[in-house]
Amino acid sequence: MSEIAPDLRIYTPEHLIEQATTAREHLGYKLVEFYVDADGLLAKHVTERTATFYLSPSGGTLRDTDLNIVLYSAKFDVYKGYGRAT
Repeated sequence: MSEIAPDLRIYTPEHLIEQATTAREHLGYKLVEFYVDADGLLAKHVTERTATFYLSPSGGTLRDTDLNIVLYSAKFDVYKGYGRAT
């Protein structure tokens, strides 16, 4: 029996890292997409809306469409190896 793939648009740190491995790039950012709540904040469940976020792979900063910092974690710094999917 085949396993259903997870919806990578539901925010988890693991989904962010997995998206970053294949995300297209724009101006040095990795473009990732997640479900958002009514306020435009990352959702940890399926919602009616999604938004594009910008991950700075050097530094591990995730920004919203207005380039406001949403979160930061060294584990998202893919160039230092912390965010590399295994």
